[in-house]
Amino acid sequence: MAQQYEKYWSLTNAFTDYNGDKFLNVLSTTIDFIDLYSAEEYSEAKYLRLQNAANAALGINLISVRKALNQLVKMGFISSFIQSYHYDAKSYLEAKTNRRRKSILSKIVYSNSSFNNSITEHSKEKEINFLIKTLEEVGSISKRDIAGLMLIEVSDYVKGYLNKQELNEARDYADEIDFYVRKYNQVEYLCNLLTKLDDLVFINEELYFEDDAKGIFGEDLNITLRIRDPYLHRIYKNQLKDESELYLGYSKCMVEKLRYPVLIASHIKPFIESSEEEAYDVNNGLLLSRNMDALFDLGYISFEDDGNIITSDKLHEDVKEYIKNYRLNDSFINEKRKVFLAYNRRKFAQRNNL
Repeated sequence: MAQQYEKYWSLTNAFTDYNGDKFLNVLSTTIDFIDLYSAEEYSEAKYLRLQNAANAALGINLISVRKALNQLVKMGFISSFIQSYHYDAKSYLEAKTNRRRKSILSKIVYSNSSFNNSITEHSKEKEINFLIKTLEEVGSISKRDIAGLMLIEVSDYVKGYLNKQELNEARDYADEIDFYVRKYNQVEYLCNLLTKLDDLVFINEELYFEDDAKGIFGEDLNITLRIRDPYLHRIYKNQLKDESELYLGYSKCMVEKLRYPVLIASHIKPFIESSEEEAYDVNNGLLLSRNMDALFDLGYISFEDDGNIITSDKLHEDVKEYIKNYRLNDSFINEKRKVFLAYNRRKFAQRNNL
């Protein structure tokens, strides 16, 4: 029996960092290409030339290039058939700050994105516009609600949004067919995009307009965005202490190898940026002294996959000299922890302008 095609809002997501060099380079290359060849009608040969130009700029394989170009079309930066680009696309490239770029991104995505767009197909269904108008109607939207929305045919709703009852029915249907679990990555791709738009914020897996969220949770949303579960955090710290004791004989700082009376369960990928699973994953942690935790948390140090310490040039020379030979034992380096360490090094590089 042939597999039945399941239609849902599908966002091609080659890049999730819309301020990153790769996203900006592929956008710049595509805009330059359109400026040169806008008078030429679409053809497979023309599309291949664009792919080759983007490949030269990015240095990635052609499959990833096609995915990146399709992402630009779905997000509304580039028209189908690569004939034109959004009038604010160049302003996006020229923006001096990420904050300015965020506002332009929000405008482009809200007014022009369609997940049914592709290089060779144009759609008038504007799913993000539909989702935000639904949010205006109902006040907040859970990730389960978003999964329900992703199964909606936008053109079926002339008013341009769902009311609360319709949203509940869409969510219940998505639950019934286990859509959120089966398409978890697609839901998260969409949620990632939503977090990059103006005045939208997730609080405890629920999407709000930022002003509404402040009225409900208070002005300091950074505190509210993720609240530590005290019991899960105790378990997380106990696991780190057990790991340290296993390899060092006692619960010691994993870097200094000293038996301090107070040790910190320090997240490698920051707690506030971690998923629920990552937040209490022992592989996303190191047991550190207060000093090491402070240096690590503030981005003054990081660690290579072999355990060697990396120090920031912002540290005083005497501190760098003092800690230069510290390292994580091989015992504490496993494949899962390497993934979190790689994330930490990227943050370290950003903070230190590397």
